[in-house]
Amino acid sequence: MAKDRTQDGDYSGQLKRLLVGVLILCLFGLFLIWRIDSPRIERFRAQVIDRVVPNFDWAMAPITGTVNILRDFQSYQRIYQQNQELRRELQQMKAWKEAALQLEQENARLLDLNNVQLDPRLTFVTGVVLADSGSPFRQSVLINVGARDGIVDGWAAMDGLGLVGRISGVGQNTARVILLTDTSSRIPVTIEPSGQQALVSGDNTPAPTVSFVETPDRVRPGDRVITSGDGGVFPAGLHVGQLTKDPGGRLRVRLSADYERLEFLRVLRNWREEQIADPGGLVLPGGRRAAPLPEEAVTDEPQSEPADG
Repeated sequence: MAKDRTQDGDYSGQLKRLLVGVLILCLFGLFLIWRIDSPRIERFRAQVIDRVVPNFDWAMAPITGTVNILRDFQSYQRIYQQNQELRRELQQMKAWKEAALQLEQENARLLDLNNVQLDPRLTFVTGVVLADSGSPFRQSVLINVGARDGIVDGWAAMDGLGLVGRISGVGQNTARVILLTDTSSRIPVTIEPSGQQALVSGDNTPAPTVSFVETPDRVRPGDRVITSGDGGVFPAGLHVGQLTKDPGGRLRVRLSADYERLEFLRVLRNWREEQIADPGGLVLPGGRRAAPLPEEAVTDEPQSEPADG
């Protein structure tokens, strides 16, 4: 049995070698036929191609499909890269848009500050709002001007639309502004056109209350509210807002200042008015002035003592 297996192995090995040799001869002959430059061979090659190649369309279909898939994949990669570039450009454009909006708002606030009509005698210092306290019990902001800029406690601060508050606390480089809405804020005002005097008091709401009106029947919602200048707290004539009424019928003032977008504040230099210490003489009819009161005579001599009786 072992001998038979050896013979079968010899026959299979010889057959393989024979087939390999025949295949090599066929390929060599095909190579020669394909390389020979002869009109007859050329016609033969054309006939072979016409008969064989069309019958191999089914074999070329997977290759064609694979090539198309590769091309589509490359096209998809290019589209994806372009999409990523467009996304990056869109993010940059959004950032530029945000910066442009901020610059536009800042420009609008500066224009508003320039449009505020003030007494020509009043000078001012403009500061940038640094931070908001954000406390429900104390409403104030910090600005980047302080003692080095000559800021003094009690000076009025305005935005581009109206009065915002007063300086309450001055540092070397910063100052705190107490807003009109703070509970510690009390300012005397005049209600126009009636000329009624009143007091605007903050209560931590967007619309402070108006109290101590001299004649409430002479005021109505929509009247203009300005500072009166009483007590020397603020200069007279600074715009505060408009008079309004809440659902309970209580008088309030709708502030003109835009508290939601406080970016720049104008601090007004309010040098106190000159105080008159000397009452002067009494003016009589006819332009004559009364004689000054006689002063007590002061002598260096000692007064004589009464004699003993």
